[in-house]
Amino acid sequence: MPYRVLIVDDSAFYRRRLTSVLEQDPSIQVIGHAVNGAEAVKKAIEFKPDVITMDVEMPVMDGITAVAQIMQAAPTAILMFSSLTHAGAQVTLDALQAGAADFIPKKFDEISSERPEAILVIQRRVKALARSRRLGPNSDIKDRITPDPAQRNKPDISHFPARQPVFTKLQPSVSPLPASGKRYKLLFIGASTGGPVALQKVISDLPNHFPYPVILVQHMPGTFTAAFAERLDKYTELKVKLAEDNDRLEKGTIYLAQGGKQIQVTGVGAFAKISITDAPKERAFVYHPCIDFAMESLVSAFSGDVLSIILTGMGADGAEGSKLLKAKGATIWAQDENSSVVYGMPKAVAESGSCDRVIPLENIARHIITEMKL
Repeated sequence: MPYRVLIVDDSAFYRRRLTSVLEQDPSIQVIGHAVNGAEAVKKAIEFKPDVITMDVEMPVMDGITAVAQIMQAAPTAILMFSSLTHAGAQVTLDALQAGAADFIPKKFDEISSERPEAILVIQRRVKALARSRRLGPNSDIKDRITPDPAQRNKPDISHFPARQPVFTKLQPSVSPLPASGKRYKLLFIGASTGGPVALQKVISDLPNHFPYPVILVQHMPGTFTAAFAERLDKYTELKVKLAEDNDRLEKGTIYLAQGGKQIQVTGVGAFAKISITDAPKERAFVYHPCIDFAMESLVSAFSGDVLSIILTGMGADGAEGSKLLKAKGATIWAQDENSSVVYGMPKAVAESGSCDRVIPLENIARHIITEMKL
């Protein structure tokens, strides 16, 4: 049975072109169109699509309001199409907060062209969300939204050797287990699809006396990460900043990797600092930033003194880096399937043989607090 998609956009050209792009894949069927948010809400209830593609600025009702109403009336995986501006980033983050599952830059030149790579990106994102909704044990994602900050105190990595994993399926850990007794120097978290809301949940639950530096790597365009850092900073008393070249790693500071660049840690221990670079020419990266690449650098900088967590996301970024860190004695966790928007990256880690625990999103911060003895 094909994946059923509802397209919401006030542009007739965009509706026609996106329909053509999606239906080039025989596993995708566009079942309808809506020209504004109000119509989208009605058709979401009537048609019950697997995925809705949603524009932001529309007459009658905007995309964010429509997302919120759809998530209340007929929870559905929603893919936002967003402009690549700082204002567009803020609006997109509002949509994710309202319940949208993922976003993709709205580029008229790409949607107008027949570039195979651009078409594949859109098709893959839609199919990943559709699969997660159909196959996931918990398809209702409306409960994954975190509280408004006003309610809180301010508070293809081809060079890696391929191997077939041998693993025992881990059961989700709800109550924190006793601390392992390991020593830590860094908390690292990687995320992709569904990550902005998941990261917001985790860091908002960390205590204000958190005594370690934190590095966050979220797959996100470069124009979005500054706005995302600003938003995260509103949800915690810890300092959140966009990582910059030569930043020294300070206790109680959260460093968000820049979109469109690669982040590494150079130096060792107390002399460790952040390096922001373009991708090395001799290595081809799918993601910018790449979670595996960042984790690889932690091996030299901190050896096994790292707690690494891979959250929701499409693909397998973070699986190879987890193996490298685990070989040095690091602690590796993954988000569980029920609470993941897309159970791709955490599944790859959970099945890699390097994962120590799989944990529901709402319990991850409590596990961190117990394990790092805070």
